[in-house]
Amino acid sequence: MKKSERINQILRFINQKQHFTLQDLMQEFQISKRTALRDIASLEEIGAPIYAEYGRYGGYRLLNQMKLPPIYFNNQEILALYFAMQSLRSFSNLPFQVSYRTIHEKFINVLSEWQKQEIERMQNRVSFQHTVQIKESIYLEILLMAAVQNIVLKITYQNSLRTIHPIAIYVMKGYWYCQAYDMDKTAYRVFRCDRISSAEITSIQPLEELKEITKQNSHSLWKPSENAIKFKWLINQAGIELFQQEHYPSMELIYELENSYIIGTYEPNELGFIIKYLARLGQTVKIIEPTNLKETLRQYYRDILENI
Repeated sequence: MKKSERINQILRFINQKQHFTLQDLMQEFQISKRTALRDIASLEEIGAPIYAEYGRYGGYRLLNQMKLPPIYFNNQEILALYFAMQSLRSFSNLPFQVSYRTIHEKFINVLSEWQKQEIERMQNRVSFQHTVQIKESIYLEILLMAAVQNIVLKITYQNSLRTIHPIAIYVMKGYWYCQAYDMDKTAYRVFRCDRISSAEITSIQPLEELKEITKQNSHSLWKPSENAIKFKWLINQAGIELFQQEHYPSMELIYELENSYIIGTYEPNELGFIIKYLARLGQTVKIIEPTNLKETLRQYYRDILENI
């Protein structure tokens, strides 16, 4: 990183922290103590109001917040941002109702001719294979903001009224999903966003234990119903890779001795979903239990063969 870029980033860093030490700068920017001291001197030269604090808990303090200069991106950062935006192309819905075309036009308009030519040359050498969004999901923004602000919503889901506390939204295989806690069923559930036909904010207080839940630890909320059916499938390495690409909160990968298994539960009304999931795993998986799932899968393949 060039010194001018590092100084700019350090200025933003200390403007947020107010109090900092040499160790903070050394760790954040991977620089030596000598370089950190030189950078502080450079900041003082450009007028940063920094003063040193001595003693056991000493360090440096910014007297007051500074008006920061605009953010500038180097050429590599501009290219990285541009190609990161390519992932938006396949979505007709995004959480904040913005379109790829609008963002693309604004981004391109501020680039120099040389940068535009560089992007055009790179486009001819890079290919992005997108999963196209299959169905409209018009309530992504309210679902996301409810998750961020701990708001309980009333939704209509497949003609049924539900009270939910959204936790996170994500996209997979062309569909948007919302992880949420169903207040009526007192259970963790995943809702397909395109099946939500209405969503309204309520004044219902969320459960206290849900306020700090994140997508990473939301799996701890998953509780199968009394009628849920347990399963266990032997899986090989190729199947593990498929599982890692697509799996759901009701299933997990475990290792016993030298073998790998997918274990979990499914509700009786989810049988069709489980069969199609097994079919996608193909020969990488072998059903251990429940044994009657084997015959259902066989019938699924027989039905396919009859239509060939």
